[in-house]
Amino acid sequence: MKLSSLKPNKGSVKKDTRQGRGHGSGGGGTARRGHKGAQSRSGYSRKLGFEGGQMPLQRRLPKFGFNNINRVEYKAINLDTLQALIDSTGAKVIDLGLLYNNGLIAKSDLVKILGRGEVTGAVEVRVNAFSKSAVEAIEKAGGSAVVDSKLDKEASVNIAKASKVTVAKEVPASSVVVEKPKVEKKKAAKGDDLKKVEGIGPKIAELFNNAGIITFADLAATPVEKLNEILEEAGPRYSIHNPTTWPQQAQLASEGKWDELNELQDKLDGGRPE
Repeated sequence: MKLSSLKPNKGSVKKDTRQGRGHGSGGGGTARRGHKGAQSRSGYSRKLGFEGGQMPLQRRLPKFGFNNINRVEYKAINLDTLQALIDSTGAKVIDLGLLYNNGLIAKSDLVKILGRGEVTGAVEVRVNAFSKSAVEAIEKAGGSAVVDSKLDKEASVNIAKASKVTVAKEVPASSVVVEKPKVEKKKAAKGDDLKKVEGIGPKIAELFNNAGIITFADLAATPVEKLNEILEEAGPRYSIHNPTTWPQQAQLASEGKWDELNELQDKLDGGRPE
């Protein structure tokens, strides 16, 4: 065999037909465009979905539902997530600023507290909305639920001590003494980026944050059975994932051993052990 003797298989290469080149091209006097009509003229362009003037398919099919322009969407946070935040920060007042600084919400989110889980201590919660069961659980623990839409990104974990009002006995309301709030400059620590663990995407990271798993250390300390339980509760879309190696990866990330983490991830297949 020589390079000079190589050629394509018979029938694999066809010559292009030169359209519009007279009778010799085999297209007749109309160059294969037929007689009259839009397609016989230059510049013809058929719009997507056009069916020759008849009622197109997208108009023959029925419509289902509608988009409510007045719909208000909330970011759902459950009581067990609040309790995990209280345990990690020691906060007595939880507001939008504290949730934002800990990576649980975005700046534009409207937050609604839902009733899954419980809080074990008295805490004041100030967010956009509450479910009935969440209000009952918070008040049962000695706390209070306040509707407040203000987001202060400089919120401190000691915000409960920031403002005190002292009222003297038998003194008119105009003489109330208000102490100036002492705002700490240090912000509350943000949660870790769990997406650095191979196999965890934005949706699963959000799912774990709602379950109180906010940092690499939280993920490393969570048993695989608990991770499987969280994924199964979220539905079949999440339960197909295998979290076997996630705590091990999170442990390396929490210790700052990024080279060892990269070596481990090179041996994995989408977060799963090969």
